[in-house]
Amino acid sequence: MTDLKLVGLCGSLRRDSWNRVLLRAAADAFGPADFTEGNLRLPLYDGDLEAEGMPSEVTALKELVAGADAVIIACPEYNKAPPGVLKNALDWLSRGGHPWAGKPVAIVSASAGRAGGERTQFALRLMMVAFRPYLLQGPEVLVANPSEAFNADGALQDERGAGLLAELMEDLRNAALARRS
Repeated sequence: MTDLKLVGLCGSLRRDSWNRVLLRAAADAFGPADFTEGNLRLPLYDGDLEAEGMPSEVTALKELVAGADAVIIACPEYNKAPPGVLKNALDWLSRGGHPWAGKPVAIVSASAGRAGGERTQFALRLMMVAFRPYLLQGPEVLVANPSEAFNADGALQDERGAGLLAELMEDLRNAALARRS
C-alpha cells in the first residue's frame, strides 16, 4: 500500500542537519509512502498572536500532522533537551484540536554526544504524553557521532543501527496500517 501519508518533523532547522539525514533514512526505511517534512519555522508561541488568528504556517503544520497516517520526529539534543524550535511547534500544535490523538509516532535522534540523544528522547516522550499519540516505545534509535554514522548516500553504516531503524519503521508502518483498518 503506497497511499500512506508519512510526515517528518526535524527538531533542527539547519538544512544539512544530521537529524534531517536521519529523518530521510527513516522515511526510506518506512517504505512506500507520500512523505512530507513539516516546516517548523514558526513564530514563537504567543497567546496574543494566537488571539489575532492562527498564523498560516501553524495551520498548515497542524493540517499536515492531522492528515498523516504516521509521524516521525527526528530530534537532536541541545543542552540535554530537545531544541526550542520543536517545543515551540508542539506548543502551537496543542492549540485547538487534537492532531496527535491516537496517531502512530516514532522518535529518532542523532546527536554529537556518545548517547546519541538519549535525554532528548526521554524529554520528548514526556512532552508528548498530553497529546495522546500512539507513541512507539522502541526500539530506540540513538545515533551517536553522526558525522561518522552515515555513508555518502545518507544511510546508516552500522548494521545494528540500520537494523533498529528498519525495525522501528516497520512497527510504525504496521501501526499506521492497523489504524486505517
